[in-house]
Order: sequence, then C-alpha cells, then structure tokens
Amino acid sequence: MISLTRADWEQRAKNLKIEGRAFVHGEYRTAVSGDTFECISPVDGRVLGQVASCDLADAELAVADARATFESGVWSRMAPAQRKRVMIRFADLMDAHAEELALLETLDMGKPISDSLGVDVPGASRAIRWSGEAVDKIYDEVAATPHDELGLVTREPVGVVAAIVPWNFPMIMTCWKLGPALSTGNSVIVKPSEKSPLTALRLAQLALEAGIPAGVLNVLPGYGHTVGKALALHMDVDTLVFTGSTKIAKQLMIYAGESNMKRVWLEAGGKSANIVFADAPDLKAAAEAAAAAICFNQGEMCTAGSRLLVERSIKDQFMPMVVEAMQGWKAGHALDPDTKVGALVDAGHLNAVLGYIDAGHKDQAKLLCGGKRTLEETGGMYVEPTIFDDAHNAMRIAQEEIFGPVLTVIAFDSTEEAIQIANDSIYGLAAAIWTSNLSKAHLAAKALRVGSMWVNQYDGGDMTAPFGGYKQSGNGRDKSLHAFDKYTEIKATWIKL
Repeated sequence: MISLTRADWEQRAKNLKIEGRAFVHGEYRTAVSGDTFECISPVDGRVLGQVASCDLADAELAVADARATFESGVWSRMAPAQRKRVMIRFADLMDAHAEELALLETLDMGKPISDSLGVDVPGASRAIRWSGEAVDKIYDEVAATPHDELGLVTREPVGVVAAIVPWNFPMIMTCWKLGPALSTGNSVIVKPSEKSPLTALRLAQLALEAGIPAGVLNVLPGYGHTVGKALALHMDVDTLVFTGSTKIAKQLMIYAGESNMKRVWLEAGGKSANIVFADAPDLKAAAEAAAAAICFNQGEMCTAGSRLLVERSIKDQFMPMVVEAMQGWKAGHALDPDTKVGALVDAGHLNAVLGYIDAGHKDQAKLLCGGKRTLEETGGMYVEPTIFDDAHNAMRIAQEEIFGPVLTVIAFDSTEEAIQIANDSIYGLAAAIWTSNLSKAHLAAKALRVGSMWVNQYDGGDMTAPFGGYKQSGNGRDKSLHAFDKYTEIKATWIKL
C-alpha cells in the first residue's frame, strides 16, 4: 500500500464531495424547513459545506418511515443468516471506502488522519461485521416444564430505535449501535452530532448499497434541542440509545418519561482514574500509557485517563517519565500522517478546554507542561497537551470532565486512599491500576466502581468486551453479546400441550 502524504490528503480534501442532506427512505433530501447550518472543519477553519438542519417535521417523517418499514417485515422478519450476509457486505463496503470515510472523519472533527484510517474506520467496520456474524448464533431458550407444557423464551426486535451519537468518535459510536440494532431486525434513525454529521450520512448510503432496505436506516442531522428532542419525545420511538454528556443523558431520561416510557440506554461522561502503585512492573510503560491515555484523540474520550493517581513514594521518579512521554504527543496538522494529536472539535470546545486550564492555574495546581493554544496560524483548533501536578481531588480539573488533553496528577499514600480518591467522582466509566501484586490488583479492581477495569495497561479490550459505566456514566452496555439486550424484547410463551 502506498502511504499518502499530507499534500496527498489535502488534494483529496479539495476533491471530496460533501453530502449534507438528510437520508430518509433510501435517498438524500433537504430538511422539510429547508434550513441548513455550516459544517466547519476544526483542522483549518474552512467551511466544508451546508448540512440539513432537521427538526420536528423531519423526525415525524423519519419515524413514520422507520415504523412502516419495520412493520412490513422486509428487514425485521428476514432470516438472521440473511441479515448477517447483508451486514458483512456493509462492513466490506466500509473497508473499500476507508480512505474516503477517514478523510470525512478527520475534516469533520479534527482527529489525526492516521487515527481515522488506522483506528476509526477498521473499528467501525469491525463492529458492524462482528454483530452481523453473531446474530445467527444467539439461541433462544426452552424453559424446564412439565411433560404436557412447553415454555419458550424468545427475543424479538424492539421496533424503532433512535440513536443519538457523539462527535468524538462519530463513526465508531454510530456502528457500535448500528451493529446490534440492525442485526436484530430493528429500524434505526441516527441523529449524529451537529459537530460531526458527515460519516453517518455517508454510511447510510453504503448500508443501502449493501442491501439494507430503504427505511431501515435513516439519518437526521441537526441540533439536539430540535431534532434530538423531537426523537426523544416521539411516541412511536421504542428505544433511545445515546452516547454523550451526562447533562444531556439526564434530560433524555426526562423526555422518555414525559412521552411513552421508551427504553433509554445511556453512555455518558467519565473522569477515569489511572492509578500507578510503587510496585508497578514497568514504570516507563506506565508513564507512556499515562501520556497516551490523555492525549489520544486529543483527550476527547469519555474514557480518557484524565486523573493520574501516583503513589507518593515514586512520584518524584515517575513524573519526569510522564513529562518525557508527553513530548511525543505534540499537536500537529490533522492531515499530516505523522501527527498524533489533532484539532479539538470546534472553537467553542477549544475555549472550554482553555477555560479549564485557567481553572487549574487559579486553584494553584503546578503546570508541568503545555497549557496553551498552538498552531493558530493554521486557522485550526489546536491546544498543547497539558499536565497539572500537585492537585487534589476537590479541584475542578479533578472533578469535571474536560474532554481535552489535560492531565491532573494526584498523589496518594495507600491502596485504600487511592481507591477512595478514584471513587470520589460522580462518574464510573473506567479505571486502570498498575501493580505487580496479584491480590492487590484483584481487590482494587473489585473495589473500583467502574464499568471497565484495566490492569497494567490502559484502554484494553475488543468487541468481545462490554462497554459502559456505573453511576452517572450511564447504563447498558455497548459491544459484546450484552449489547443485543438493548435492542431486543424478551418474550415468554407458555403452551399447554
């Protein structure tokens, strides 16, 4: 494979066709109102195109279409093995269009092109393929009954699913939801973030090309307070799935209660603790992982290792290693294949991250590196990876989700104190511990109130591992066979023979 240079990617960006219209019943169409909004690239500040600004009228059309398609049985009653073949074709088409999808992802939300091409596209297609391959291998149950009765426990698709997806991993998060939702026979309406709608709109066309019938997958770009709210309140949406902030997740629960008690599955924020004990097996590896855990995807990750807890006895030895490792994560132009830290998603988010850096200074945390906007001459939204040391857990930078490359370092003196600090958060998404002591690893992992737990690594797992959170990080699980529970109803059928 020939490696593309920054100049190659920039030329492809000039020639790229941007599709911003909504996708309903197998075709692109303008919003009913005709309204649009500008799609601005955080890479260099240029306008990529106009995107349909959908609202209540578009939600009504898309839900009615999804319901009619579901009730027709053209997809919902298709044999699982046949749906599997279509889903695998869908994944194959994503791989065939990998460079186009990667370029859309990078231009839209600012992540490095090497990550879009090497992580996001294959991760998204893997999610579609994995769910498709699994669906004809999930068996129903026969209950233990007397000889003259038969008890069946069967799964059925829930019906119409509305999926509201975030801007930090637009393609992967969309496909984590589309995989099990489509494979089990539902009709799905995707509401991508207004900050990053482009890949979802392209995926819809590829799904149709793969053989997913028109009306099974509709995509409505627009704002959360308009079309997102309309979907959340709609009386004919059966299930709402969401990845995003805890604030919005709470509001969606209210909307579900105010409407039809639709099932609501939420993956929300995080403030994950990365705990390094004095007996960590490899301090250099732990330092490199600590830098990667806050810098990958510009720190725009709900699982970012944003709180680094270090045992006090090794802190003076360990922190210079982290600072050194951070030097390998410099912000650069997102279309440069050598860049590891791209642009933040937009100017508003850039200012929010800089505001947290100001808060760290005001709370008298010690700045070890970074802390400034950079590459302003590009017109893009770049910030230096930043470390604040000598922090305590009551600081804003230790409690609130920054969603940027800002690391908060807190010292501890005992295992019990480390666990107390880690659990002292409204969030419970993920945590990591570094230790050579097997008992300590197991006991600490049990004590930490999180949905994903990593030992001597950060951000481990694959499609076989469930993903989701405790506390105000949400409910339900993406990935693994557990994800299918969100998109199916369980029916008990008791037969007298």
